[in-house]
Amino acid sequence: MKILLNDREEEFFKEVLSVDEMLLLKKFSYKMSIIKINDVLISKDQYNSTFIHDGDKVQMLYLMSGG
Repeated sequence: MKILLNDREEEFFKEVLSVDEMLLLKKFSYKMSIIKINDVLISKDQYNSTFIHDGDKVQMLYLMSGG
């Protein structure tokens, strides 16, 4: 499948990925993160049950604190 991940085209050899699988594949392990699929915000409790499909636009962002 091909998706747009953070405004860059990415290709994966699976037809569907859960948000959790995508986070593992991309080694994205920040505690304060924001995931949007096709401009819809996904809550953390839905990462295992929300799936990314071919052609989806995915934004994976993380928040940093500090001074």
